[in-house]
Amino acid sequence: MSLSAPKHFAINGAPFSVGIVAARFNPDLVDALLHRVRAGLAAAGVKAERITLARVPGSHELPVAAQWLAQAGKRDVVIALGVLIGGDTNHHEMVGQSVSHAFQQVALATRTPVINGVIVADNLKQAQARCTGRINRGAEFARAALEVAAPRPALGGPSLPASSPNPRSAAPPPSSISTPGASTRRPA
Repeated sequence: MSLSAPKHFAINGAPFSVGIVAARFNPDLVDALLHRVRAGLAAAGVKAERITLARVPGSHELPVAAQWLAQAGKRDVVIALGVLIGGDTNHHEMVGQSVSHAFQQVALATRTPVINGVIVADNLKQAQARCTGRINRGAEFARAALEVAAPRPALGGPSLPASSPNPRSAAPPPSSISTPGASTRRPA
């Protein structure tokens, strides 16, 4: 639980390219998070054409999609979105821990920050409060993405202009990547 959020400061998001990977499981909740992330990025000046979206089946598939986006070398930061809701077992907690660790591995291996936007909730009411209710986690994820991308070059992280190719990219992209004006079909 976040009790004392950091103070906000102005960030011009216009120069940043952002990758978003979002699970299709729990679609109403994930889509609400996605809407709030996009609104937060737009409010900071990130242009729609500089946002790439990839959809994957569930939260367990998010890390590999995040890795593909990061390896492409065209994004300053990747935001991963999913919603895990508890049931009769603690499976949601195990998946949440697994993807959290995997996001850190992706970030360190690719030198591209990955924001963990996976909501792990004990019940539907908690998930709704964070995705569609008064707790605006989507805006928090967008702000965190911009705050971690902004000092990247000054801290020794690579500055990756949207037009520069990345020779490290050997993995194919997820099948449902979309950039405004681009095809979403995966090459055969």
